[in-house]
Amino acid sequence: MKFLFFMIFLIPLSFKKKMEWVISILFFMLFFMFLLTFSFSKSFFSVSMFLGCDYISYFFILLTLWVLGLMILASEKIITMNFYSNMFILMLMILMISLYMVFSSMNLFIFYIFFEISVIPTLILILGWGYQPERIQAGIYMFFYMLLTSLPMMISIFYLYMKFNSLDFFKLMNLNSYLLFFCLTMIFMVKIPMYFVHLWLPKAHVEAPVSGSMILAGIMLKLGGYGLIRLMKIFIFIINDLSVIFISLSLVGSLIVSLMCLVQSDMKALIAYSSVSHMGLVLAGIFSFSMWGVTGAFIMMLAHGLCSSGLFCLSNMTYERLGSRSLFLGKGLINYMPNMTFWWFLFCSSNMAAPPSLNLMGEIMIINSMIWWNVYLVMIIMLVSFFSASYSLYMYSFSQHGKTSNLIFYFYSGYIREYLTLLLHWVPLNLLVFVSDFMV
Repeated sequence: MKFLFFMIFLIPLSFKKKMEWVISILFFMLFFMFLLTFSFSKSFFSVSMFLGCDYISYFFILLTLWVLGLMILASEKIITMNFYSNMFILMLMILMISLYMVFSSMNLFIFYIFFEISVIPTLILILGWGYQPERIQAGIYMFFYMLLTSLPMMISIFYLYMKFNSLDFFKLMNLNSYLLFFCLTMIFMVKIPMYFVHLWLPKAHVEAPVSGSMILAGIMLKLGGYGLIRLMKIFIFIINDLSVIFISLSLVGSLIVSLMCLVQSDMKALIAYSSVSHMGLVLAGIFSFSMWGVTGAFIMMLAHGLCSSGLFCLSNMTYERLGSRSLFLGKGLINYMPNMTFWWFLFCSSNMAAPPSLNLMGEIMIINSMIWWNVYLVMIIMLVSFFSASYSLYMYSFSQHGKTSNLIFYFYSGYIREYLTLLLHWVPLNLLVFVSDFMV
């Protein structure tokens, strides 16, 4: 609760001019303060009123604070041009509070309220600071996907309260209703996003500013996986019955989306579709209903939050220089930015789950759980992993090698701020492996 009050008292700082870098430092300070509250207890700790943390919510709150601090570092253009920068910082503050409440809430209704509140600042980020006029269509598309699935969830929550007289997570018992399962979990399927209800994500990513893409890829997609993990124990029997459908759909969807990545010419669209492919593996891991599968899904969500956010930063740095995200126009960047090519290599290798990245550990655990669940899935998992490496290499080689465009008249290499942003994405992504025994 003390962290919540600290966050609320940060809000007045957003109305002061030229305070953006101070707020970024405060986000990182808050991250290190929260890091010190770690407990080795397996149950909820730091319990206060309806708030409390366990392992899963603890790591997701740390990821939220880290990504929010990096969002200010990456959005230097908004701040230097003073393009409603105070409003931008205010949106980040509202996002921080709502996401903290989502991950630390032990009550299903409060979780739902802040889950919905977090969509609004994300929508404003896309509509207010996006690049093309199509951002309005993309924002409405996202909003209506969420709206369509949120009403059944709210009605289901009222039903749960009538049945159990409480909405605390640890007081909810097993239920055997397929209708209730779909009403409660469809919003999480949209949020992850599951194949078939994923179409809002590439649109939202392509039209969002770099900060919007970072928060969408880094945190908002993880809300779906987090919600499913939290509600798993209520639907134990139903998940056992339906796991064959969801695992098949997730893995086939991952394979199809991986193939779609190979024909993308827009850098941001390629990274967005790769997010859908990775989240398909996460969903399959959760529905395998094994310790390895769920832990692997959790680790992969953390890894994807850092890796995908870093890739969006890189594509934005290219866009700021070229004025285009096209892989055909932005060829041969190694000639202009050899230092940045090194970072492209590091993040593309992490995206294809090369060691020592956290992606590799999550993927190994998910693959292990899938083969334990059904040995015949080995073929499709092999293809998903192969095409994951293929589109990562395609993105790296097409953007960095080849003949440079004649349309480029002037260029500038990277700033220290940009290298710092990329370093702060890459270091936890590759060094968390060495303390991964805390996550398992």
